[in-house]
This record gives sequence, structure tokens and C-alpha cells, in this order.
Amino acid sequence: MDFKALLMGLAFALMWSSAFTSARMIVADAPPLAALSARFLVSGLLGIGIAMALGQSWRRLDRRQWWAIVVFGVCQNALYLGLNFVAMQTIEASLAAIIASSMPLLVALANWLIFRERLPLLGVAGLIAGFVGVAFIMGERLGTGADAWGIVLCIIAAVALAFATLAVRGASSGGNILMIVGLQMLVGSAVLLPVSLMTETLWINPTPRLFMAFAYTTLVPGLAATWVWFMLVGRIGATRSATFHFLNPFFGVLVAAALLGETLNLTDLIGVLIIMAGILAVQMCRVTTVAAPAVPAAPATRSGRPD
Repeated sequence: MDFKALLMGLAFALMWSSAFTSARMIVADAPPLAALSARFLVSGLLGIGIAMALGQSWRRLDRRQWWAIVVFGVCQNALYLGLNFVAMQTIEASLAAIIASSMPLLVALANWLIFRERLPLLGVAGLIAGFVGVAFIMGERLGTGADAWGIVLCIIAAVALAFATLAVRGASSGGNILMIVGLQMLVGSAVLLPVSLMTETLWINPTPRLFMAFAYTTLVPGLAATWVWFMLVGRIGATRSATFHFLNPFFGVLVAAALLGETLNLTDLIGVLIIMAGILAVQMCRVTTVAAPAVPAAPATRSGRPD
């Protein structure tokens, strides 16, 4: 891994993790699903516009890429991000980030149990440690009054994204990256809009923080992080790129503490370190395992973060 790839991985992890904090800011001043649908509409149109300016076209997409657009538009954008936005009305951004960080562990677990991907003993230990770390923090937060329903929504969201990642393995290859991302966002916007109209009362508290958070989550975690992720995957491969997921719980907790003033106690630090060690162990084992066979099994796209 070269120095440029290292910087790209660090930048992606920081941008992805910061999205939980900006999402928490947004849902404090606007209905979550309506705000997210609007954010996807803006991000999608911008992404498609940039893609067309670069010469990309939806006409060049193959069947597998259209499948990825639909699956990720529904499972990542509508379900994963929608459920996280709803949950962050009642739980802290740091807790949502920690639960979301279990997604690569869920993917590795499914690859091991369902797709029979070989996982060395260190990887199994990493899986156990990672899930124990997440459960440790969730238990501590529940004991101090965290909203149980919000936690359940975040867990369902992580499972939805893990399912999408497994369902479209390899489908994002073939170029037209920004066009694919833009279309995925439009699918998410189209799915969330009717749900918002049926379940939410449209209101808005037009604060400067709301507009800054909306612009940030649209441009940085939404477009920039996605672009950096795909460039990183193209440079070092999806499995090696996924190793940077071990930084997500650390950055997620750190950014929420710095910008939202969320409490960072010893229990959180211990749990985050356990999760980071677990994810790193799993991903390093997958890097070693995937390097051996001729046909690698790897996620098709980046992990979902609340955009």
C-alpha cells in the first residue's frame, strides 16, 4: 500500500465517520426522512451532472450495475441511512457510529458461515471481539438511558447494508462510477419521499447549523467520500480498502465528542478499542485469505454512512 492510498483511506474513514455528527445536526432541525430524501435528490443530480461532464453515461451500464443501483439505492440509501436518520432523533451520533461499524463484521460473518470463505483463527477471534465490543457499549448506554428502539433501528440498518454488500459483490466494476452513485441516490430519494409524506409532518427550523450540516453531508460524506472510496478500491482493491473500516468507530466517537459535546467515557474508549482490534483482525485475515485464491470475494462498494 503506497502513501497516496494511505491518505485516501484515512480521508475516507474520517469523512464517513463525520456523517453521523452532521446527520444528528440535521434531524434536530428537520424531519429525518424528508431531509434525507432532499439530500439524495441534490447529491444525485450533482453526481449525475459531474458524471456526464466526465463523459459517463447511464446507457453504458450493464445489467449487474443496474442491479447494484437498485439494491444499494433501496438497502443502503433508503433503509440503512433512513433508519439511522430516524434513530438519531433519540440516540447519540457516537452510538449510531459504533453500531454501524459492525457492518464489516456482519459481512465477514456471512461470508464465513454462508459463502464458506475461509477465516483463520485470528479472524474468528476478531469477529468475537468486535461483536463483544459493540454489545459492551450498547449495554452500557442502555443502562444509562439510551433509547432501545433507536438502537434496534441502527442494528436493522447495519444488517440491511450488509445484505446489500453481499448481494451485489463485484457489480460495481466496469466504470461509470459517479453515474452509478448518482443514480443510487436518486433511487433512495424516490423511495424515501412517499414514506416521508405518509409518516412525517413537514417542518423546518431554518438555523445556520442546519444549512451547513445539510451542505456538508451532501458534498463531503455523500459525494466526496464515495468518490474517494471507489478510487481507493481501484488502487488497492476492495478487501484491502475495507481494512480502513477499523478507524470508523474511533473517528465517529471523536468527531461527535468534538462537535456535539457528546460524553466520551472510559467504557466507550475500551469498547471502541476492542471493536477496532476486532475489525482490523478480520480485515487483515481477509486480505491474506483473498490474496491466495484466484478469484477474490470482496464487497462491491463502500460501507454505508449516514450521508
